[in-house]
Amino acid sequence: MVRVTVHSFEESATMAFGYLPWERPGTSGAAPCVRDENAELTYAEFDARIAAFAGQLAEHGFGRGDVLAVMLPNRVELLVALFAAWRLGGAATPVNPVFTASEADHQITDSGATVVVNLGPDAPTGGCAAIHVGDMRVTGGVAVPPVDLRGEDLALLIYTSGSTGRPKGVMLDHANAEAMSGIMAAHFGLTEADHCLLVLPLFHVNAIMVSALASFRSGGQLSIVGSFSASRFFEQVERLRPTYFSAVPTIYALLASLPEDVRPDTSSLRFVVCGAAPVSAELLDRCEERFRFTMVEGYGLTEGTCASACNPVDGVRKLGTVGPALPGQRIAIIREDGSLADTGETGEVVISGPTVMRGYLGKPEETARTVVDGWLRTGDVGRLDEDGYLTLVDRVKDMIIRGGENIYPKEIESVLHGLPEVLEAAVVGRPDAVLGEAPLAYVSLYPGATLSEDELLEHCRRHLTRVKVPEAISVVPALPKNPVGKIDKPALRRSLQPQTA
Repeated sequence: MVRVTVHSFEESATMAFGYLPWERPGTSGAAPCVRDENAELTYAEFDARIAAFAGQLAEHGFGRGDVLAVMLPNRVELLVALFAAWRLGGAATPVNPVFTASEADHQITDSGATVVVNLGPDAPTGGCAAIHVGDMRVTGGVAVPPVDLRGEDLALLIYTSGSTGRPKGVMLDHANAEAMSGIMAAHFGLTEADHCLLVLPLFHVNAIMVSALASFRSGGQLSIVGSFSASRFFEQVERLRPTYFSAVPTIYALLASLPEDVRPDTSSLRFVVCGAAPVSAELLDRCEERFRFTMVEGYGLTEGTCASACNPVDGVRKLGTVGPALPGQRIAIIREDGSLADTGETGEVVISGPTVMRGYLGKPEETARTVVDGWLRTGDVGRLDEDGYLTLVDRVKDMIIRGGENIYPKEIESVLHGLPEVLEAAVVGRPDAVLGEAPLAYVSLYPGATLSEDELLEHCRRHLTRVKVPEAISVVPALPKNPVGKIDKPALRRSLQPQTA
């Protein structure tokens, strides 16, 4: 594979990180920083909260190189905990707050977390020390000065599922976060006048990088509105007057489905971002025309610290594409033999630059297969036009994207295989007009075994987050096979396509 060296955002022994509030000039201390339904903090107040909680963490023995698990819904305290870990030289792993105990325990344990911040005594802890959100220190305590962070210091462990069926930790260091947040702030032209409305979950890298860190490094403000509600969303826009937000196609589909008489005042919005899953040009057009905001579609992976391509806010936006490579990054298309494809030729999308992950935690072989000669193998199929704009064509991997959430069939199949009656299991995505895709499962049983579809679904509900539970499970005599004996998932997908006359 062709090698490339990108010199932007170079690592050094010590670096300045623009998203850290304690590194911001003192003149910005009184400016509004972050709010949710229960708190509203200036930059100075946010920094003081972080320092107070860092002191509490230090009393638990937390320090450089340690990992803090944060299992909270979107709220100010989640960000306070994340920054407190960084203040002490540690890393954070945000845990989906609706995970089952087995899912949460796996992430907490696999990450090596020593402390977990959660909602209360009934929440999973992975066997480590817990601090309940109501007990987080908000003031006082022994002042703990921030450590000097290096670019190679681990910042985040974001868990994403993979071919093994078990989520794995994507290691992102502070050099990754500095590059990504700086690239996004520059691409969107963010300033102190900008105000982000955060609607995506903070256990995703999109919300952390595009909404939080890019905003903080620009001196702007962030409003956390909790879980998304189509009926309340525009009331929040009109009340808070944000200048941008980042969302997934499902959110835009729900907004577009609101009654026609819903015509909100969106004049405060400079632009809105759409990412995390493919979106139709028709939906983009419909939303722009109806709600009168500029939509920019982008593309990226957790392994690339969020975004690698994005249409410009001011400039040529090409509907149906995810835009050109972002500054400091390079996107190429490769053929099956690893050679560079020509303009317009379809192949696998690969990415290089300062946002490529350090690797998968404890999985050197998977890391070596995914990052080859500095290029991130995305597993996505696409093509570049003569202007460098990327069009996504398909996915090499079997991933299902349901409402912006990445679902990996292997994880669901592994849960189904946990039942002794199950001989084979296959999960595929069914097209869904609102959610994009919905997982469906097909199961064959051992001879003589009996298991109802309801029993299979109940087993999935016990071991999987709600979004991963199949929409339906069909018990079939046998699963289709291809000529080499593998389960023929393309045949299953074809059976789900609408029949044409």
